[in-house]
Amino acid sequence: MCGFAASAEIRVTDDSGRSVTLKQPARRIISLAPHITELLFAAGAGERIVGAVEYSTYPKEAQRIPSIGDSAQLDLERIVALKPDLIVVWQHGNAQRQLNMLLQLGIPAFYTEPHRLGDVARSIEQLGRLAGTEAAAAAAARAFTSGEAELRARYAGRDPVSVYFQIWGRPPMTVNAQHIISDAIRLCGGQNVFAGLKRLTPEISTEAVLAADPEAIAGVTAEAGQAGNLDAWKQWPHLQAVARGNLFVIPSDIISRNTPRILDGAQELCEHLDAARARRGR
Repeated sequence: MCGFAASAEIRVTDDSGRSVTLKQPARRIISLAPHITELLFAAGAGERIVGAVEYSTYPKEAQRIPSIGDSAQLDLERIVALKPDLIVVWQHGNAQRQLNMLLQLGIPAFYTEPHRLGDVARSIEQLGRLAGTEAAAAAAARAFTSGEAELRARYAGRDPVSVYFQIWGRPPMTVNAQHIISDAIRLCGGQNVFAGLKRLTPEISTEAVLAADPEAIAGVTAEAGQAGNLDAWKQWPHLQAVARGNLFVIPSDIISRNTPRILDGAQELCEHLDAARARRGR
């Protein structure tokens, strides 16, 4: 009997290096980031989410999940009242003080932080193991891996394009080489001009962007079709990106969230960089 119980345990190493052990598949899951909610649905575990942070809007079924605050300010009493058997944490996006209080209650916590496109498939598989939905998770992971490989093959060998990717405008903020957006830039044949900075999402100066003089400036916006705040760079017409009309906006949900939809964002980014290549020499 003891041997059977031991073999039935679920053990997964999370992105913080911690080993997470469950005696049985999780049935009551708390999601502490919108992209985690989306990953859980992709893994076939959406029906097991009993609480999620605000802005967990995809898929549409996620909008019916009870709110437990936002990523920066959690409703700890509500979380405890929901009696979760697993909390899935955004490693660098949740308030550590509040997380420590939850951990002290002994609720199992799984930390996730995909930094490469391939990590998305791995995260889906891991969440599927924790929830006991391995078959659905494996299918979703295979589909993602296949889509990523197709994009990499399509854009391999393209001429490099220097890129400044703006995730926030005031003050300007970007991503370094460890961020998943940077991996999407590489997939498209782009070169992140701020890849070498130490922080994952560093704040930079306008002067730094002017000195880097990127061939393209890309950024995020909350809604498709919005111009975002990249138009502010037009006051420096000598910038390559401005002079050539290479200011590109991508909806935040499909490029900033570490979910299967990031392949849609990567595809859009790749098409923008192809447009930048086509404008050379005009």
